Formats: sequence, structure tokens, C-alpha cells
Amino acid sequence: MGVQHDLGVEPMEEGRLVRMAAEARLPSRFGRFRVVGFDAVDGKEHAAIVKGEVRGREGVPVRIHSECFTGDVMGSLKCDCRDQLEAALTYIESQPQGVVLYLRQEGRGIGLANKIRAYALQDAGLDTVEANHALGFQDDERRYDVAAQMIEELGIRSVRLITNNPNKLSGLGELGIPVDGRIPLQMEPNPFNRRYLETKKVKSGHLL
Repeated sequence: MGVQHDLGVEPMEEGRLVRMAAEARLPSRFGRFRVVGFDAVDGKEHAAIVKGEVRGREGVPVRIHSECFTGDVMGSLKCDCRDQLEAALTYIESQPQGVVLYLRQEGRGIGLANKIRAYALQDAGLDTVEANHALGFQDDERRYDVAAQMIEELGIRSVRLITNNPNKLSGLGELGIPVDGRIPLQMEPNPFNRRYLETKKVKSGHLL
């Protein structure tokens, strides 16, 4: 029987979904950042990649990026997720301060296995929205309450959101995070993701 360690983790305050758990320097190919780890009540671990001093600041550039194993890690050409993540980090490095929130919401919130099932349906001719519906999901199952609380935990007073997705703008605003503006993040399409991007624009209302 292994030795059990009491880490002394206290219960999260009522109404809180996340809390800071750890912080360290993160030199990267995109620049020198800090990485902040967050524990969440659902057992997932989220992260913030931070440039400069953001506590107490207004108009901080912030990218809310949902995990994409196939794109971020494997370099899939079927989406633009990795391109957007790298472009956001490059932009933030050029600014006095900024943040990328990396959320564990794979496949627009449906999970990796279901995302691969959706990929198979797309191979059979459905677009991304139709594939999600065929699996019994909404167009987009992501939530932004965790992101809002991460922003609060970091002490950011208002944000300029790096996004093409109007749902992120309205979602944060409805959760009480002041949004001072939007920074577009336009990626060049390739033959494999052109239909994906067109569906984002036509069916999901993305500002492309």
C-alpha cells in the first residue's frame, strides 16, 4: 500500500469554479512568459500564459483558447487552432502585457473521442455544425464562466479580446468581465480547412 500525502488542499469558496494553483517562468519559442496553473471544481486543470504585469490593468489583450489536441499538438490542417494559438502568442509577445487562457474544452466542449467521431462524419460529407448535431450536441458546447473567473483571479480589470467569435465577446460581458474591444485574428485557409472556416463564418457567425 502506497504512502498517502495530505496536500492540505482546502475546499474552493462557494461559487468559485477555479483557483490559482501554481506559477512559474516559461521561456518559449514565442517569447518569455509566465505560466499559471488553475485547479477547477470539475477536476480539469486550465492554464494562463501571461506576458508582463496584468494585475490591475485595463484593456489587456486576452486570447481564450480551447484545447485542440489534433491541431495544437499534432498540427492538423483540418482546423486553424494551432495557427491561432501561435499568432496570439506572437502578438502578445509584441505587447507590454497580455494573456492566453488555455481551457480544457476539447472539440468545442464535446471531448476528444466525440471530436474524432465528428471528424469521421465530416469525412462522410457533413460540415462541423452538422456533425455536432448528428452526435446530439449543440454547435458549440463551450462555456466561458471558467475563463471569466481566471481573468478575475489574475486581477485584470478589463480585456481586449483576441477573437473572431462574437459569442466570446458576449459571453464574457454577460459574466461581468468588461470588454473594451476586439482584436481580429485572421488565418489564411488551406485546402483542408477552407470548408471549416466557411462554416464558422456562415453558420456560427464568426467575424471572418
